[in-house]
Amino acid sequence: MQKIISIKLLPSEAADEATVKSYLAKSEAVNTTAISGYTILKQSIDARGKQAWVNITVQAFINEPYQIRELTSFSFKDVRKAKKKVVIIGAGPAGLFAALKLIESGIKPIILERGKDVRARRRDLALLNKDGEINPESNYCFGEGGAGTYSDGKLYTRSSKRGDVNRILHLFVHFGAEEKILYESHPHIGTNKLPQIITAMRKKVNDCGGELLFEKKVIDLIINDQIIKGVKTAAGDSFEADAVILATGHSARDIFELLHSKKVLIESKAFALGVRVEHPQSLIDNVQYHLSPTLSFGKGLRPPLLPPASYSLVQQVDGKGVFSFCMCPGGIIAPAATHPGELVVNGWSPSKRNNPYANSGIVVSVEEKDAAKYFHSGRQRDGKFENDPLLLMKFQQAVEQKAFQAGGGKFVAPAQRLVDFAGSKLSASLPGCSYLPGIHSALLHNVLPPFLNSSLQTAFKEFGKKMKGYYTNEAIIVATESRTSSPVRIPRDSNSLHHPQIKNLYPCGEGAGYAGGIVSAAMDGEKVASQIALL
Repeated sequence: MQKIISIKLLPSEAADEATVKSYLAKSEAVNTTAISGYTILKQSIDARGKQAWVNITVQAFINEPYQIRELTSFSFKDVRKAKKKVVIIGAGPAGLFAALKLIESGIKPIILERGKDVRARRRDLALLNKDGEINPESNYCFGEGGAGTYSDGKLYTRSSKRGDVNRILHLFVHFGAEEKILYESHPHIGTNKLPQIITAMRKKVNDCGGELLFEKKVIDLIINDQIIKGVKTAAGDSFEADAVILATGHSARDIFELLHSKKVLIESKAFALGVRVEHPQSLIDNVQYHLSPTLSFGKGLRPPLLPPASYSLVQQVDGKGVFSFCMCPGGIIAPAATHPGELVVNGWSPSKRNNPYANSGIVVSVEEKDAAKYFHSGRQRDGKFENDPLLLMKFQQAVEQKAFQAGGGKFVAPAQRLVDFAGSKLSASLPGCSYLPGIHSALLHNVLPPFLNSSLQTAFKEFGKKMKGYYTNEAIIVATESRTSSPVRIPRDSNSLHHPQIKNLYPCGEGAGYAGGIVSAAMDGEKVASQIALL
């Protein structure tokens, strides 16, 4: 007999197979020997009380042989001689998963990536972190795997209605991810492991007859009679195709500008902008796990069987949402700019999440009216912006430029202690920080737009009431977290999924405004590829 059973265990009990079996046997009133094995279907941690618990749901095998978890199989076809070809602009999650889905459908994908492969990309990231030198085509946002490759590898999403989340997770396991991502409530691969998985995906695309070409920056679209026929690259190449998928990610501003210059319809889209806050991980552990100095495992130390604690916070301030974004326990703050003279920070964690700091974006929702007011205050004299679809992109860029100037160059970031920031006080000294290019004490109200600054100041104080110990000068604020999502939407028909003006042009993923993370971007890539396969 097989049965789905949910049980609540101490962390030490959940980590011991024999103990789990004994609890399963007790719940079913059978001998422990009757439990031949179990497969974990869901696992989460409940730390709301003084004692942290692990909730697990398992498929138990009772009085019958245990069967290992059956993984989804995939049928990738040889597309070398395929009649239909699709050009995909961008090798991020949307582009890669679109390519794999096309191959399953017998269609040849040609992926054009402006950046480098994951191995060569590492050298450019090292140069950025150590010497403050940026390659605009190869950085934390551009290159094989897109921004997701070096941005933590979080795989949880609220977008389950957009596609088959389970299929996406099984594809990651197929290409080398650990099976635990199939049942964890907040699955996470880790920046140190994602490159190998992305490389395996590229190998599959190439082995099946698809193509993934690096350092191929698309600079023009070939459009005849409102039908896209192909693309041109900066290297002088032209690629013809039956369809083109735009999967460029949220930071490809040149693509937005290209579309606008060609009078291809695009729209301004609300997004969120703010800062990244970093605490000692031990402090977050103490707050979230209610640790006591009298515990046997040591003063303020997290029990070894519990993962580094995370948090999720949200606060309404004067009608605006202020919320945590991309929280990285045991993580690192990284420079995520794509152009000289602009400062962007993001966070990531290795698979073990074993760094001494916890960081999270704390961001404020930004709308067109906010950006229009900001520019019309006299800080920039570019005329009227209200009807400009690039309005919010220009706002984003302007704040990033101010942050770069406040840091003093070489991607050194302006920073303040948390309580000092809330009180508009210059920090006389700064605590240790994981941000490798370095930090510089500055008044961030001179960097952030007034409405953002005041919203963040209020929210941090309120967060301190929700999480006792969070509001402290042990924490540091680093500016600016600005690439939360695309500030532009590229519209598409809800049925055909191609652009309403340009037939066979398929906007896709985060850059087009239809996704917000690795999994949702991957699902959107598959959705578009499936639609193309129907034609």
